[in-house]
Amino acid sequence: MEKQPADRTQRGPIFKEMELEDITSKISELDTWRSIFSSQGLEISRPGIKTIQDNHKGDEENEDRSKTSSSKKHGTSPGSVLYSIPRELIISSDLGGQPITIEMAMELRKILFGNTFQTFNYEWKKSFFKFREAFSTLPYALEAEKGGTRAIQMVVQAHIIKYLQFTKKDQEQSSFKSLSEISQKQQEKALAASLADILWTTGAMKKAIVCLITNESYFSESPNYKTDNFTERLHLFEFVEKDKMEKFLCAHIHCFKNEGSHGVILFLYSVLFSRTILSVHHDLDQTTAHLLHFSLGNYTVRQAVLNLILTGRASPHVFNGDQILEEQKQEQKLHGVLARSDVGYLYWSRDEMEQGKLPKVGSMLKTPKYPIWLCNINGTYSVLFGTNTSLLCDWKMEHVFDLYFYSGQLSQTKTVRLTIDTHSHPWEGRYKTEGGDHEKRFPSLEMTVRTKWEGAAINWNGAVPFF
Repeated sequence: MEKQPADRTQRGPIFKEMELEDITSKISELDTWRSIFSSQGLEISRPGIKTIQDNHKGDEENEDRSKTSSSKKHGTSPGSVLYSIPRELIISSDLGGQPITIEMAMELRKILFGNTFQTFNYEWKKSFFKFREAFSTLPYALEAEKGGTRAIQMVVQAHIIKYLQFTKKDQEQSSFKSLSEISQKQQEKALAASLADILWTTGAMKKAIVCLITNESYFSESPNYKTDNFTERLHLFEFVEKDKMEKFLCAHIHCFKNEGSHGVILFLYSVLFSRTILSVHHDLDQTTAHLLHFSLGNYTVRQAVLNLILTGRASPHVFNGDQILEEQKQEQKLHGVLARSDVGYLYWSRDEMEQGKLPKVGSMLKTPKYPIWLCNINGTYSVLFGTNTSLLCDWKMEHVFDLYFYSGQLSQTKTVRLTIDTHSHPWEGRYKTEGGDHEKRFPSLEMTVRTKWEGAAINWNGAVPFF
């Protein structure tokens, strides 16, 4: 006998009730997964509901474009995940240390931006310390993208070279060849040792602070403070022994070298807390009110930040010692560099040279303890280094010698070797006879080298000059 249509009609409400229960169950499961994702620092957007990041659209217009490109690359839909911090980069708040307070966060903002409402843009948030491939032609090298964080990455790069070439405990003799035989584990050790060295110096060799991110937010947004969803979750770990700090950094080095770690910002925070905000204020003078400068849509670091990482003191100028500037019948004290640092600094700007405004870097920065220099060339940062420590203490070694150059750019596939000859001056003689401005005809890197070794002839050893 055929079933009557009435039978289906009678069972229809039962099916509808079962479907409703199934939908309710799935919604419950979705909320459970959402809470799990949230506890791990992952934020999932829902239509019509504002997330934390929706409050920062003004700061993160570029971020959205970058994420759209990234989502296409990785096969995810744009907007599904606004910003994420991988689980392994978050430490437990039970590890020890001290949670950040809103007062400490406000002081950080003021010394960096000059107020408590500006926050780091997406470029800064995504920056970390990323090495080139191990056992490659550049395994010692960090990838440094163009932008505001490049300066900090290249200062750390200079310290990595110092560690690998001159201060590594198992280093028998410094040589350039040793820089090409580095494993991933050695990269991590070098990064941890370099960060520890910098933080210990900024802490006046007495103490240092390491900042890491936890899964717990310690305060919320207020009328006087704008949250950024990671500064509020900082935990500060204080160390009074350098070796213990280095071991701690080794154990948590992924918090600085992995994607999503905010590694560069965490390092900068650690530097400032190690020096103390109060001491940084004392280091500055009337020419520098805060440490970051907003230009062309991005934040760049001022000289005080570079000097803080290089010397342990946030002096705003590159000349030796302090100078008195008389302006409008008022004396103004300008703070320069007080002592030699391990890593030096060289500066060249073609525009400033043409305007007669090229600042003269003092001997404290030009003659460091190790033959390694952070170079600021036309506003772009790179590293120049040698392998012989006698170069800085024996004038005989300065006749003819090699220096190596790394620009930080991905387009550079191997280290460039420059041969410096300070005895003969063919470059000067040639252009004096031909006439014209020889400073405009030479690569900026060569002119940068000549700020240290005046009149030197430079051989690129077959490489095409590119900097």
